[in-house]
Order: sequence, then structure tokens, then C-alpha cells
Amino acid sequence: MPVSDELSFKEMCACFDVTPRTLRYYEYIELLQPRKEGRSRFYSAREVARMTLILRGRKFGFSLEEIRQWLELYDRKGDREQYEVWIGMANQQLDVLANQKADIEAAIDDLRQLRDETVEILQNMD
Repeated sequence: MPVSDELSFKEMCACFDVTPRTLRYYEYIELLQPRKEGRSRFYSAREVARMTLILRGRKFGFSLEEIRQWLELYDRKGDREQYEVWIGMANQQLDVLANQKADIEAAIDDLRQLRDETVEILQNMD
């Protein structure tokens, strides 16, 4: 990839709407490995793709360690095993999110009921 196709540190932060601290942390925990030139960092298409997957994984509720292990699979084993592991991780996370959704829906129902009871109490005070 020609150097001109790489993103600078500042461009990478802007592209993904992340703070410099976040980007440095992802590099520190070896989720990203930009090319370094002195103090400057340059992010290739590979690093941009990895960042996309990292942020998508965070959105879905995966830990950074889970994401790191999954990304390492590709480096060691290739696409097929990575996809198989991803399916298992996705199924497990879908269960977690479904449980969280049920808990949130129950909390919303309880809060509505309490609010409605309170409204009724106020109306009976008049």
C-alpha cells in the first residue's frame, strides 16, 4: 500500500471519532500496530479494518480482550476459524443482550406502573 493511502494519527482519530487516548490505548494493548516513523504513526488499510471491527465489537458489548483474541485468530489461523469463533461469540453475546433487554423492559414496566400509581394518588388528593 502506498504511504499516501495511510491515515495519520490525527486522521485516524477523526475518521473513527475516538480520542487520542483511546487510539494510543488500543495500540498499547496491541489491538492496532501502526507503522511508526519517528514519533509519527501511520495506519494502513489493515489497521483501519481492525479499528472498524474493534468499534463494532465494543458496540455489541464485547470486551477488548475478547476482541483482541478474536483478531489474533485471524493472524494465526485465517478466515474460516475466525468466522467459526465469531459465530459462537455472537450467539453468546446475543443471549447476554436479550437478557439485558428483558431486564430493561421489566424495569420500564415497573417504573410505568409506579408512575401511574403515583399519578392516581395525586388525583385522589384533590
